[in-house]
Amino acid sequence: MSMTLGLHTLALVLYAATAALLGWSLARSAQRAPLVAAGALAAGVAAHATALGSYWTAFREPPLVGLAPSLSTLALLIALGSFLLAAVGRSGPLGLVLVPVAALLGAIAQAAGLRPTGPELAYRGPWFILHVTLAFVGYAGLTIAFAAGLMYLLQFRQLKGKRFGAVFRFFPPLDTLDRIGVRALLTGLPALTAALLLGWAWSHRFGPAMHAGNPKVVWGVVTWLAFVASLLARAGNATHARRAALTTVIGFAVVVAAYVVLRAAEAAGAGFL
Repeated sequence: MSMTLGLHTLALVLYAATAALLGWSLARSAQRAPLVAAGALAAGVAAHATALGSYWTAFREPPLVGLAPSLSTLALLIALGSFLLAAVGRSGPLGLVLVPVAALLGAIAQAAGLRPTGPELAYRGPWFILHVTLAFVGYAGLTIAFAAGLMYLLQFRQLKGKRFGAVFRFFPPLDTLDRIGVRALLTGLPALTAALLLGWAWSHRFGPAMHAGNPKVVWGVVTWLAFVASLLARAGNATHARRAALTTVIGFAVVVAAYVVLRAAEAAGAGFL
């Protein structure tokens, strides 16, 4: 357990260093800072993945049940997405939004205690792991789309005001941000849809069936609707990109608010994330 906590703490430190380096690059136009930040982020993702692997080994349970393990896994997927954008798409500046989100989720998980806290599950095994992993891929996709949308709106405002400062030089071009946002939505929506269908099919087959007011169901449907609204806002030509970015940012805020409300209203010890 000490290994898990140590590696998890190291990952958080590396995420914080990544965010600081990206912020320094934005403020000072430091050319090498993004490369160093990418290296720190890669090390953080590796430490984080190893920490969760150690958790799985120690407790013989995937880190997908309970508040702390689930948030940590989601944080890892978001950080991994940020790294892939930096390495493959040369869109490392999105880490200015994504890495702090991952660090915040990881810090909450650390504070809550990285240990099994959820109730005994009615079912386990590959289908459960696939169901939760697909759901987390969906939420990570929405988070990436949110980051791209937020940066799109910020840069659009700068360009509209004819201010070609640090934001203009550091942020990816508007068409790149739009493309990343759309691809993240198109990746996340099928993953979340499959997760919802898997959960419904399993509960319907083996019971007890989940009722419409179940917090997991409500949050999943709210998130699914946020995806659909964002994609519908983008439908058509590229002139709808700003509208789609705004819809995505608002949708993400609604999803986060829905989670907070549902989590607060859920009974103590229940299995909601």
